Parts: sequence; structure tokens; C-alpha cells
Amino acid sequence: MILFPAIDLKDGQCVRLKLGDMEQATVFNDKPAAQARAFEDQGFQYLHVVDLNGAFAGESVNGAAVEAILDAVSFPVQLGGGIRTLAHIEAWLEKGLARVILGTVAVRDPELVKSACKAFPGQVAVGIDARGGKVAVEGWAETSELSAIELARRFEGAGVAAIIYTDIDRDGVLAGINWPSTLELAAATSIPVIASGGLASIDDIRRMTAPDAQVLEGAISGRALYDGRIDSREALALLAAAGAEERR
Repeated sequence: MILFPAIDLKDGQCVRLKLGDMEQATVFNDKPAAQARAFEDQGFQYLHVVDLNGAFAGESVNGAAVEAILDAVSFPVQLGGGIRTLAHIEAWLEKGLARVILGTVAVRDPELVKSACKAFPGQVAVGIDARGGKVAVEGWAETSELSAIELARRFEGAGVAAIIYTDIDRDGVLAGINWPSTLELAAATSIPVIASGGLASIDDIRRMTAPDAQVLEGAISGRALYDGRIDSREALALLAAAGAEERR
């Protein structure tokens, strides 16, 4: 079970949004590479990065900040936001990303996602961001009629490395993970699911260790880590202990 710290990039800074609203951004660090290094030093094993401007623009906007992060750390990094073509995917993987996250293009052009999975096995994840159970695209600015489960099932057997499932209605407001929807999605697909949106306290970390949550690959934490509501060492120790117990 992996706890992914999140770095969301807006105008070159490390921010957190409330409910996906770019106008409700709180700046937590104006040096994203330093923040990434701090997360690595705290013992995290995998970093989640989103180019927020890129998600709206449909192309990389905070590329320089992402490259600085890749230069600063040695643990794996996954990136989403504005990655819409095979050329974008290849370019980022060549720069050292462990995997790319495809969101809008997964709805608009699922065949591109399948082609990318064949070309770059194990390095392509799909981001499913849902509002009221329906998939949102274009930086969450538009909501489709597609359900999260319908979208996930489109990629069954395609080689998608993971699904990052975000409940937009909980993102950045510390309301707790939407466990029913997240576990329902995980049960509906064989693709590993990562929970995102709303992780609020050490209670959510404990919930991650429950038997029914073991179907998940992990969860992403943003604001709760920055606010200090979750102590990183306590959280990582709890997950490590649960993992050791499971392996016995």
C-alpha cells in the first residue's frame, strides 16, 4: 500500500486547490523541487505530480518545474495534466518519469491510451476524476455523461498500470476519502486503483489498512500533509506495519 504525497503545480508553484477550482488555490511552496526533496527525505517512496495549468491548456505548462523535481529526487515520479499525445508521453518518459497519467485523452481518445500502453508497458496510468459519479475532463472544467466504472472498463486488458480515482467533491476540503465509490470502482476492474481526494487524517490512513481496502494500490495525500494534519512518519510507519503483518 503506497502513500503518494502530491505536488500540484500552478504558475510554477506548489499549490492545493479547493474542489478543483483554480481560483481557490493555496500556495504551500514556491520551490516545488525542494518540496519534492523534502517528501523523499521523509521516507515516501513515490511522488504524484499534477501540472494544473497544463490540464486546462492541454499541453505542458509547468514543464520546467517538473524537470527540476526529476533532477532533485531519485524516487519514482508520476505526472498528469496536459499530456494528450504519444509524443508528449514519450518525451516525458525519456526525461525520467516513472509513469504518465492520462485523463482527458482517456475519454476523448481511448485508442491513444491503448496504443501508449503497448508502446510503454507499465508506464501509463489513467486518471479518472469524477463529480457526482460522472467523469470530468479538461482540468475538471467539463463533466461528461460517462461514469467512472464505465471508463475504467474500457481499458480492461489494455495494460493500464493504474487508475488514479479522484472524487472532485472531496478534493482539497479534507472531507475524507469517498470509500464506497473508490472500493466500488476497485471491485469493478482488475486494474490497480489509487484513491485520491479528501484524505484528511490518520484515520484515513488506518482505513487504508482494513482488509477491504487491500484491493487498492494506495492513496494520494495533499493538503493534509501540508497542513500537518497527517504526520508523514506516523502514516508511513502505520502502513509499513500493516504490510509486514499482511506478508506473514
